[in-house]
Amino acid sequence: MKRVQQGFTLIELMIVVAIIGILAAVAIPQYKDYTSKSKAASALASLNAYKQGVALCAQETGALTNCDLGANGVPATMATALVSEVAVADGKITATIPANAMGNSSAGTIVLEPTNGDAAITWKITSTNMPAAVTAALSKNNS
Repeated sequence: MKRVQQGFTLIELMIVVAIIGILAAVAIPQYKDYTSKSKAASALASLNAYKQGVALCAQETGALTNCDLGANGVPATMATALVSEVAVADGKITATIPANAMGNSSAGTIVLEPTNGDAAITWKITSTNMPAAVTAALSKNNS
């Protein structure tokens, strides 16, 4: 009588493990990029209160020079998990990002610089010491 094979052979199991390893090698860097991008979006969302405060200040005072932290409708600083400190001077918002918060090796910054137009304020977003995925995500939000 012939013996019927039970289960998988060693080579079949090794092929499956190799395929999983290849997929993991491709997926893990992409996952890190996606998490960094989502953290950048969250950090920008936490700065919306400051953007609104600066816009309100510029509308009421007629200039961005009077728009400082904790004055003329601009809220006082607050810390979150992704933003350790916020500074506002003449409408320019500078957020300090702690090390390893978005994949950055050391502390970085996100700067929102306003331009007072005829009907609206436009924001130029720049960053320092951030991973490429975060910088790309922030540049898409420039408006």
